[in-house]
Amino acid sequence: MSTAITTRTNKDTAIGYLLWVGCFFGFCGLHRIYSGRIVSGLIWFFTGGLCGVGQIIDLFLLPRMIQDYNAGRDVW
Repeated sequence: MSTAITTRTNKDTAIGYLLWVGCFFGFCGLHRIYSGRIVSGLIWFFTGGLCGVGQIIDLFLLPRMIQDYNAGRDVW
């Protein structure tokens, strides 16, 4: 029997904010995909960041999203 050990690389909050700025170019949700929230990232992408409201809220929630990812807490 073999066991695979996977390691996560830590994400950087500054890169998360750079991806958040992508919303000004029509690419909403990239910061969520980067922080491991793929499903909600795709929802943000197809709805324009929930019509921009979700993008504004994520401006304040992004550090916590990155912190949760780095701590290994699985999120949706």
